[in-house]
Amino acid sequence: MKYDMLLLRYGEITLKGKNRGRFENAVISHIRSVLKDFPKAKIRKEYGRLYVELNGEEAEPLIASLQKIFGLTSISPVVVSSTELDSILEASSAFIGQMNMDEEVTFKVHARRVWKAFPHSSHEMNHLVGAPLLKKYPLLKVSMKDPELTLNVEIREQGTYIFCQTIPAVGGFPRGSNGKAMLLLSGGIDSPVAGWSSMRRGLEVECVHFYSYPFTSRLAKEKVIELAKVLSGYAGEIKIHLVPFTEVQTSFTGIGQDNLIITLMRRSMLRIAELLAKREGALAIVTGDSLGQVASQTLPSMNVIGRATELPLLRPLIMMDKNEIIRISKEIGTYETSILPYEDCCTLFVPKSPTTNPNLRVVENVEASIEKLPELIQDAFERTETLVLTKDYVIGEEEEAGGVNEDWF
Repeated sequence: MKYDMLLLRYGEITLKGKNRGRFENAVISHIRSVLKDFPKAKIRKEYGRLYVELNGEEAEPLIASLQKIFGLTSISPVVVSSTELDSILEASSAFIGQMNMDEEVTFKVHARRVWKAFPHSSHEMNHLVGAPLLKKYPLLKVSMKDPELTLNVEIREQGTYIFCQTIPAVGGFPRGSNGKAMLLLSGGIDSPVAGWSSMRRGLEVECVHFYSYPFTSRLAKEKVIELAKVLSGYAGEIKIHLVPFTEVQTSFTGIGQDNLIITLMRRSMLRIAELLAKREGALAIVTGDSLGQVASQTLPSMNVIGRATELPLLRPLIMMDKNEIIRISKEIGTYETSILPYEDCCTLFVPKSPTTNPNLRVVENVEASIEKLPELIQDAFERTETLVLTKDYVIGEEEEAGGVNEDWF
C-alpha cells in the first residue's frame, strides 16, 4: 500500500512536564540520524506527536528503522486527503480497496474531528464514511466492540489523516537522555539484553569486553563485536572497549583459591570498568546479573563483588528468569549470535566448586597477597582498545584495513 506519511507517538516522555522539550529534542535528533538513509523523508513536529512525510520513500523499511528508536511507542502509516467530505470518502474507499480482502472482516470507523470548523461532527463522520464502505465492500461487517479493522479518520485543517495500523515501537526514554554507563559485555545471552534494557531507559551505553588471548579465540572477540553492532542498531553507534585480561586473570591461578577465582576476576573487571568510566564520563556500571542464576550471582557473591567499585551497579535483569531473558534476546536480535559456541574468559576459568558465599575479608586478603595486581589492572586499562561501531561498520583504524585488526589477538 502507498502511504503519504508516518505518525509517530511518544511514550513516557509526555509526562515529563518542564523537561519534556529536552526529551522530545533527543527523540527528534535520533530520528534525523535515521532519516539520513531516507533522504526524501522529512520530519514534522506537532504537540505530542511527530510526523515523517515520506515524499516517495517506501514506508516499510523506514518503519523497521523507526521501531528501534527509544522514546517512540507506536507508528501508524497514514494516507492524507484534503479536508473536504468528498475527498475523505474517496480516500477512505481507496484505502480499504488496497487491502485485498478474501474473507469477511469486522470493522468500524473511528472519526475524530480535531478541526472544529469542519461542518460534520465526529459521530456524523462515522456514518458518512462507514455507510458507503459497507455498500462497496460486502466483506466488511460492522463490529463496534472488538473489530478486526478500525479505520481511523483524523480531521485536521491542513489535511485528513486516514490509517488503520498501530505498529508497536520500542518505547522507553530517548537515547542518552538519562546519562551514560559502562556495560560489561560478554558473549552470552544475558549481558546484551541488560545493555538493551539500559538503553531503553535512556542510558548511553559503552561496552567493555574482557578477552584473554590465547585462552579465548579471535572468533570469541568477533562474536562480541557482532553483539555490540546489534545494540548499535538501537543507538546509531556504540563504543566498545576491548580489555586485554590475560595477565590479570592468570594472576589468580596457582594461589590455592580456585573456589574464589570468579569472584576475584569479576572484582578486577569492575575496577577496570570504573577506570574506563571515569575516563569516558560514565556514572554507573551495567551488568547482566540475574539473581541466583550462577555462583557469582547469589546475593552474598554480588555483595562482595560489588564492593570493588564505588560506582552504582545497575542490574536490569536481576529479577528475570532465563526464559524471560531469552525471549527478549530473540526479540532484539542478539540470541542467534549469543549462542554461537565461542567461550569468553569467564566460562573458561570456572572452577569445579565456585563459592556462593564468599567472605569479603578473605577475598581482600587474597587480593592483597598478589603484589602486582594493582599494576596489572592499570596496565590492562592502559592497553585497552576502543572501537566505535554502527550496525554496518567499525569506525576507526581498522576501517582502513577493511576488517578486524590482527594486532588485537
